[in-house]
Amino acid sequence: MQDSAFAGPDPSGPEPGQPSPGTHEKELALIVGALGVVFGDIGTSPLYAVKECFSGIHAIPVEKVNVFGVTSLVFWTLVVVVCVKYVLFLLRADNRGEGGVFALLALARSSSGTRSSRAYAFVVTAAIFGAALIYGDGIITPAISVLSAVEGLEVATKALTPLVVPLTCAILLTLFFVQRWGTRGVGRVFGPVMCVWFLTIAGLGLVESLRNPEIFLALNPGHIFTFFSVHSRHGIIILGSVVLCITGCEALYADLGHFGRGAIRVSWFSFVFPALLLNYLGQGALLLAHPDKAFNPFYGLVPRALLYPMVALSTAATVIASQALITGAFSLTQQAIQMGYCPRLRVFHTSRETRGQIYIPLVNYTLMVCCIGVVLAFRSSSGLAGAYGIAVTATMTLTSIIYGFVLMRVWNWPLWKVIPLVGVFLSFDLAYFGANLLKFFQGGWFPLAVAAFVMIAMTTWKDGRSLLAQKLRESRFPIDLFLEDLKLHPVHRVRGAAVFLTVSPEGTPPALLHHLKHNDTLHAKVVLFTLSTLDVPVVPDGRRVTIDDLGQGFYRLVARFGYMEQPNVPKVMELVSRQGLVTDPQVTTYFLGRETLLTSGSSRMTAWRKAFFAFMSRNAQTPMASFGIQPNRVVEIGAQIEI
Repeated sequence: MQDSAFAGPDPSGPEPGQPSPGTHEKELALIVGALGVVFGDIGTSPLYAVKECFSGIHAIPVEKVNVFGVTSLVFWTLVVVVCVKYVLFLLRADNRGEGGVFALLALARSSSGTRSSRAYAFVVTAAIFGAALIYGDGIITPAISVLSAVEGLEVATKALTPLVVPLTCAILLTLFFVQRWGTRGVGRVFGPVMCVWFLTIAGLGLVESLRNPEIFLALNPGHIFTFFSVHSRHGIIILGSVVLCITGCEALYADLGHFGRGAIRVSWFSFVFPALLLNYLGQGALLLAHPDKAFNPFYGLVPRALLYPMVALSTAATVIASQALITGAFSLTQQAIQMGYCPRLRVFHTSRETRGQIYIPLVNYTLMVCCIGVVLAFRSSSGLAGAYGIAVTATMTLTSIIYGFVLMRVWNWPLWKVIPLVGVFLSFDLAYFGANLLKFFQGGWFPLAVAAFVMIAMTTWKDGRSLLAQKLRESRFPIDLFLEDLKLHPVHRVRGAAVFLTVSPEGTPPALLHHLKHNDTLHAKVVLFTLSTLDVPVVPDGRRVTIDDLGQGFYRLVARFGYMEQPNVPKVMELVSRQGLVTDPQVTTYFLGRETLLTSGSSRMTAWRKAFFAFMSRNAQTPMASFGIQPNRVVEIGAQIEI
C-alpha cells in the first residue's frame, strides 16, 4: 500500500534543495541561505587561522619568506581541499540528495555483497568514528569562534581583556538557551548577515592588498617549498595552524540536502572563496608592512573607528557559525537514532514547515556545558587552536577513505582512477592530521576523547540491540502455529484494535503472548506493527507501507522510514485506515514490550559493555514519546531477558 501522507521527494524530480527550472527567486534564496548556514564556520576562520601561525603557541617570525609561505599554503589548501575535494567531487556522492558521513555510510551499505568483507567493516568503523568526531568539533567550534571574535576587544584596549572570557561565556549561554525556540526566526537573518560579513572581509583584504600588491606573488606554490626548506620540522607544526582555514568544510557536504549542490557551488565559487582569499591576502600584506600587528592580523585590517562595529559583526558571524554546528549535532543525533546507533532521546520539532529543524535537550545542554568548560579551561583562542584542528583533520581523512570505498564498490571505478584521486586527497588530509597530532598534549586529546566516548556509546548500543533482537528471535513463537492454535482454542474478542509494536516482522511478539496468557482475551483486530529504517534519507510513498492479512483478524504491517524522518505510528494507522485496514483511534490500544536486561547472560559482550547498554536502555526515551503515541493509549508488558 502507498502512503501519500509520508511521501518523500520524487526521485525523478529535482534534487532536494534545488529550485525548479525558471524560479530564479528560489535559486537566489538558496544561495543566500547557503551563505548563512553552510559557510558560517569556514567563513569565520580568518579570525584565527593566520593569527595562530604568527602569534600562537608555535609562532614563526614575521618574515617575508614566512608570510609568503603561509599565504601560499592557505591558498592551495583552499583550492585542493575545499574547491576540488569537497565542492567538485564529494558533493556528487549524495544519497538521494542528502550528504554527511552517515549518508556516505548508507551509500556504502547499498553495495551488494560487501557487508561481510573486512573493508566494509573498516568503513563502518571509520564512519562511526567520523560522526563521533563531529561532536568534538561541535564543542570546540562555538568556543573558539566566539572567543576569537570577542578577543577583538583586546585590540581596542587591553583594559577590556578581563571581560573577554566572561563575555564569551555569556554569549554561549544565550546561544544554547535559545535553541529550544528553534532557528527559523534567526535563520531569516543568517544569510544577509553573512553577506555583509563576506563583503566586509573582502573589502578590508582588498584595500590592504592593493597597498602592497607584492602579496599576490604568494599564490605561486613555489613559496611552499621554500617555506619548508627553511623550517622543515617546524613547518610541519605550522600546518596544524594553517588547517584552521578549512574548518567547516565538512558542512559543505553535510548540508547538501538542505540547499543542493548547485546553490553550494555557486555560493562558494562566486562569493565565499573570493572573499576568503582577499582577506587572507590582505592579512599577508598587512604583516609584510606591519609585523607588529601579528598578535591579531584580522583586526589589524580594521580602521580604528570601525573596530567596535567589526567586533559586533564578527560576534554575530561566529554565533551563526556556531548555530550551524549545533543544529548539525541535532541532525546527526537524529540520524544515529534512526540507524540504531543511539538510544531514543526526546526530540522536539521546532517548525511545522521545515522537517529538519529539531531540538534535542540532552544534546544541547551537554554541548553547552562542554563549550563553557573548554572556554574556562583554555581561556584564549590560541589555547583552543591546539584542540581544534585534530577533530577536523581526522574527519576529513575518514571521509576520503569512505569516499574511496564508494568509488570502488558502489560506482565501480577502476583502481587506476581511484588511487590517484583519493591519494591526492589523503596526502593533504594525512599531512594536516599528522601536524595536529603533534599538538596532542596541548589540547588535541580532548576531541579525540569525546569521539572515543561517543563511539563506544554508539557501538555498544548497536551491538546490544542486535544481541537483544537475537535473544528475542530465539524465543519467538512462529505466527502460523500461533494462529493455528488460536483457531483450535478460540478466546474472547473485544471491540477495537490492538497494535503490537515489534522489532521483527517474523514470529509472534512476546508482548502478545504475555497479553493472551494473563488476560485470556484479544481485540477484534490485532496489528503486528514493525518499524523499519532504510539506508535512504526519505522513503518514497510507494515503499512506505506493506500489509499482510494473516486471517482471524490478524494483520502484519511494516512501515518504512528513512534515516532523516521521524516515525509517527498513529499517522501510519490513520493512513492504513484509509487504505482498507480500518481502525478507530478511540478504541485502539498500543502494546509495547518493556525489557528488563540482566547482565548475567553468557553472551560474548564484555561485562562493562553489558552494564553500559543496560544503563542506556533504562534511560532511553520510551517508544510512546518517540513514535507519537499518546501515553493513555499504551499498555507496557515487561519481561526479563539475560544478555
